[in-house]
Amino acid sequence: MTLPPEPPAGTTPVDPGTPVPPATADSGAIRVMGLQLQEGRVIPRRQVVSWALWDWATQPFNSVILTFVFTALYLTSDTFLDPAVAALGEGDPAYERGLGELASALGWAITISGVLIAVLAPVLGQRADVAGRRKLWLGGATAALVACMVGLFFVQGAPAYFVLGISLIAAGTVFSEIAGVNYNAMLVQVSTPKTVGKVSGLGWGLGYVGGIVALVLVVVATTFDWWGMPTDNGLAYRVIALGCAVWTLLFAWPVLVYVPEAPPAPHRERVSFFRSYVVLVHDIVALWRGSRPTFWFLLASAVFRDGLAGVFAFGAVIAAVAFHFSSNEVLIFGIAANLLAGVSTIVAGRFDDRFGPRAVILTALGGLIAAGLLVFFLHDSGKLVFWVFGLVLTLFVGPAQAASRSFLARVTPAGRESEIFGLYATTGRAASFLSPMLWATFIAVFGATYWGILGIVIVIAAGFVLMLYVKVPAERA
Repeated sequence: MTLPPEPPAGTTPVDPGTPVPPATADSGAIRVMGLQLQEGRVIPRRQVVSWALWDWATQPFNSVILTFVFTALYLTSDTFLDPAVAALGEGDPAYERGLGELASALGWAITISGVLIAVLAPVLGQRADVAGRRKLWLGGATAALVACMVGLFFVQGAPAYFVLGISLIAAGTVFSEIAGVNYNAMLVQVSTPKTVGKVSGLGWGLGYVGGIVALVLVVVATTFDWWGMPTDNGLAYRVIALGCAVWTLLFAWPVLVYVPEAPPAPHRERVSFFRSYVVLVHDIVALWRGSRPTFWFLLASAVFRDGLAGVFAFGAVIAAVAFHFSSNEVLIFGIAANLLAGVSTIVAGRFDDRFGPRAVILTALGGLIAAGLLVFFLHDSGKLVFWVFGLVLTLFVGPAQAASRSFLARVTPAGRESEIFGLYATTGRAASFLSPMLWATFIAVFGATYWGILGIVIVIAAGFVLMLYVKVPAERA
């Protein structure tokens, strides 16, 4: 990965304390894209690295707390069942029903958080643009996310603490997404039309690698039995949550110190919070009229991003159930998958800047469809099929995600980056039911887990078709 060079002699760098220049176009004629205003600028390496580190800093919340460790192994375990029910053990209907109720409650909490994100993200993004306060919102939401992870330390291993646990998880999800909206918008401030693909890929790639490093640290601590530390009352998991909070604090601060703030959006009036929703509707209509590629991309990406999420959400299930991987094999596969995704994402950033993000997205989606179909049709050939083509699947997920962020940065009107990335979060939430629904439907109809693969492939294919209709001027693609 080659970062943008340090400013050469005779070139004035972008001072960390100097905000990027405001858009000069009339906001009523949505024509000038925010990234175009960066043309010819030289972005200091420190700003790029500082921005990308935020992905690395916050990934443990997603990988360690939400996906693999805290919720999966602790919060939805029999630790939080009534002791009398927990004593019944695996196989007892009451025991299994109790675990199902825990998982269901967690699901409802995350669903509520998703609704809040869909409702709040675009409006809070809009207000950050108007006031020129992206860093304030990013810093505040990141601090709130850290507070939620610290709060998880106090979720003791008893049923009475379960509601506190799922509430903190849901709140952390909201704060993580709100912070991410402003973080993504700042991509325009640390890149140019010639480097946006590399920079976006660097951030996504560091996120993948950071998550794996955090997971490996957890595995090492578990292997050495926490070096004699008592682990009763869920203390090991609570310490893990506290460690994730410290990790975020250690690596998230540079973006707030070294990346300059965006100026207030020109020609945009500050309004009350509820009036912001009226402005949002007007802005969406203006987006349709003046920046249609952005409008259609938001819709197309909502579909294929849900397919990408399905690959990772159900990948471990496919490995364990359809291909009979052992627990250790699933763990090794997960680490290998995330490392490959991280490396491929960083490398693909070069292709993004050379051939355009649309080409990278279509290539990645095509590769996902092909690899997914091979896994489906060759499922009877044994584990080797999934070791090969399952890992091939992960090679394409990261590049598609990073190129999507790059694409949106290229087609977003100047001064509206946080608002548009807020809509990006909202549309993603609106379509997040597709992969789970088709996964469950195909398995229910055909009676075998491997049929769920076809459901995910169909979602990705639908996104591929929609993406074919997203047109953008060559100088922005």
